[in-house]
Amino acid sequence: MSSNDAKELEHQRIFLSNVVVSRKRNLIWGRRWRPVDIKMASGMFFLHVLALFAPSTFSWSVFWSAFLVYVFTGMLGISICYHRLLAHHSLKLPKWMEYTCAYLGVHALQRDPIYWVSIHRYHHQYVDTEKDPHSPTYGFWFSHMGWLFDSGYIMEKERNNVEDLKSQAFYRFIKRTYMWHIFGFGALVYAWGGFPYFVWIMGVRMSCFHHITFFVNSVCHIWGKRAWNTDDLSRNNWWVAMVTFGEGWHNNHHAFEYSARHGLEWWQIDFSWYLISFLKSVGLATNVKLPTQAHKLKKSFASDCKFK
Repeated sequence: MSSNDAKELEHQRIFLSNVVVSRKRNLIWGRRWRPVDIKMASGMFFLHVLALFAPSTFSWSVFWSAFLVYVFTGMLGISICYHRLLAHHSLKLPKWMEYTCAYLGVHALQRDPIYWVSIHRYHHQYVDTEKDPHSPTYGFWFSHMGWLFDSGYIMEKERNNVEDLKSQAFYRFIKRTYMWHIFGFGALVYAWGGFPYFVWIMGVRMSCFHHITFFVNSVCHIWGKRAWNTDDLSRNNWWVAMVTFGEGWHNNHHAFEYSARHGLEWWQIDFSWYLISFLKSVGLATNVKLPTQAHKLKKSFASDCKFK
C-alpha cells in the first residue's frame, strides 16, 4: 500500500476507532426517497420535536411514568422478547407471556416483531459485510439511524427468515395493524394524563429508547472491548449495556448469539438476564440457553493463537 493510500484510509477511519468506512451510500441527497422513508423520517422528527417540550412539562410523576413504560417496553418487550426469545430462541416462555411481552415491544416503536426479527437475523447472518442492514463500514450515521430511512437498501435484501413468526396468527395480525396500536396507545396516554404525559411517554421515552437501541448497532460495532474472537466488529461497551438492560455486551452476544445471558462475567451488569433468571426460578422461563465452557474456549483469543 502506498503512503497516499494509507493516508486516505486513515482519513476514512471513524473517530477514535480502527473501523474504516470502506463503502459509500448517499444518505440524504442523490437517492430516491420512497413514501415509507418520508413517513419514517417524519415520525422520527415529530417525536424529537415533541421531546423538546420536556423541560416545560416536567414533574416527577410524568418522569417515573415514562421510566416505567421505558422499562416494560424496552426490557420485557425488546431485549427479552424481540431479541433473546424471538430472534435467537435463547429461552421459551408460555405463549400467553410471550405474546404479552411481544405486545409491550410493539410500543417501543421499533416496528412489528416480524420485521424486527427478520432484520436482526439478517444482521447476524451477514454481520459487518456489504449485506449487513446497518454496518458501520458505511459510516457511524448509517449504522445508527441512516439505514432506517433507506428502504431501498433494505429492500435489496431478500429475507425469508421469519417463517416461525409468520406461521402464527398473532404476529401476522400485529404486522397488519401495527400503527393502529401505536396511535391507540398515544390517544390513551393523552386522555389519561394530558399533554405532559404525552410528551414524556410518547416523545421523551421513545426518542431516548430509539437512540439507546441504535447505540447497539453503531457504538457497539465501533468503540469498546473485544473479549472474544469473532469474525465481525462487535464490541463490549459497558455504558451502552447499562442503558440497554445488558444489550451492550455485544461482543459476548455475537460470540454466543444463542445465549440468554449477555453479561457473561459477574461484573457485567445484565438486567434482562436477572429477570430471565427469576422467571426460570419460578418455572416460567424454560430451555434457557447458555454457552458451554468448550464453546467459550473455542471463541477465546488464546485458543485462536494456540491453533495457529
